[in-house]
Amino acid sequence: MKHVNPLELLELKEAHAGVWSGGHGWSSETTGPLIESINPATGKRLAQVRGATAADYEQVLNAAVAAAAAWRLVPAPNRGEAVRLVGEELRAHKNDLGSLISLENGKIKAEGDGEVQEMIDIADFAVGQSRMLYGNTMHSERPQHRMYEQWHPLGVVGVISAFNFPVAVWAWNAFLSAIAGNATIWKPSPKTSLCALAVQHMCNRVLERQSLPPIFQIFIDAGTDLAGRFVDDRRVALLSFTGSTDVGRRIGVRVAERLGKSLLELGGNNALIVDENANLELAVPAIVFGAVGTAGQRCTTTRRVLVHRSRAAELERRLIAAYTQVRIGDPSDPTTLMGPLIDRAAVARYCAAVAAAQIEGGELLCGGKELVGPGNFVEPTIIRASADMAVVRRETFAPILYLLIFDTLDEAIATQNSVAYGLSSALFTDSLQASERFLSSQGSDCGIANINLGTSGAEIGGAFGGEKDTGGGREAGSDSWKAYMRRQTNTINWSGEMALAQGIRFDV
Repeated sequence: MKHVNPLELLELKEAHAGVWSGGHGWSSETTGPLIESINPATGKRLAQVRGATAADYEQVLNAAVAAAAAWRLVPAPNRGEAVRLVGEELRAHKNDLGSLISLENGKIKAEGDGEVQEMIDIADFAVGQSRMLYGNTMHSERPQHRMYEQWHPLGVVGVISAFNFPVAVWAWNAFLSAIAGNATIWKPSPKTSLCALAVQHMCNRVLERQSLPPIFQIFIDAGTDLAGRFVDDRRVALLSFTGSTDVGRRIGVRVAERLGKSLLELGGNNALIVDENANLELAVPAIVFGAVGTAGQRCTTTRRVLVHRSRAAELERRLIAAYTQVRIGDPSDPTTLMGPLIDRAAVARYCAAVAAAQIEGGELLCGGKELVGPGNFVEPTIIRASADMAVVRRETFAPILYLLIFDTLDEAIATQNSVAYGLSSALFTDSLQASERFLSSQGSDCGIANINLGTSGAEIGGAFGGEKDTGGGREAGSDSWKAYMRRQTNTINWSGEMALAQGIRFDV
């Protein structure tokens, strides 16, 4: 059987334009910088992408502004139908796109397919939400007046996404943005540019078939100049950024300086607590998947396990045994459980964190080494540590798990909450009192708090995001659609008289 290149299946070329605008289509510029897409499992080049120029950027922004003006006139349920059709296109190409994610990002194939499924799920969610952009009706203090609120589109929404979820995070934003009546401009990570371009092709096919405005547009920036311009551009009403806390903090300040809106989904240093009443049959697989999945390159990765002293020895033994069974290698092989890190810089950060933990007194229980050979492979690592170690308190985007011992639940919660991040958290317990304590206002300070479910157990339908250095943004569910719209309060006087504020009256 003839081998079919996955790039060809998704309309990608070995040299591909990195910009698509509604006014000019795929850019024909030849002066933009070349970006190389590298397979992290082999270190070999997959393709080259031509990065955006300043002229490309202006074409994208101008086309998006025009598309937003047309799209806001389309009834919201009809916007939902467009998103449904994009979801159907994703269903048709789920296997191909999942394979490309595995190839360019290094996720195992099951996780690549799972990411595309998240896109499909949020499309389904957005279709229903398009009929439920509700505002409240309120009672006026003035006689024969009516008050209500309604929600209007913002205009242009910008999305800057990271390599670790190269397509799903865009969908979380773009599909809700679309049913809200906006046009969305995507600046994806250049490390996973092919995944983003494949999605753009799918969107283009749907919008062209339906003769709809070009509400999804894209530019890929090789450096930071155009990204900085994007952040500062007053035409971008909302800037959604997913990435590191350090970069997100700077973006939040710059958007605030122009009084724009930002949605920040930043880092996580997530803790999972195993108390004396925990069911380890549930806890162990949740810990292993949470710490090793995506090679530890998720904002929801389990980075700290806090275990009650009475369960520590047993949990440690079980985790070490489980880690020895983690097969590392080709992410397209169905027997592989952990693929590579994204690049050599990520490997260097992994090695530095393992060394720092040992210098600070941590005890290496398993793993801790870079694997010799092609690609960016490392061993999943467990380190017995203490909560006050500097390396334990920061986020390292790698499969490193720190084991910490506690004596009381209050101590564990305090330790969990003591880091700067506030994204995801979990408690494994069979105690009703412990679970309710953990979920109370005195418990976890994270945006996600789970019982008998790992830190990666977030679902479409709930508002995904966190507090503190995680940025406070919320995506993908609940009432997060409101972030992509502007609220307007309306008062209607049907009395025939003018009731002025503070009861003032005068004749004219």
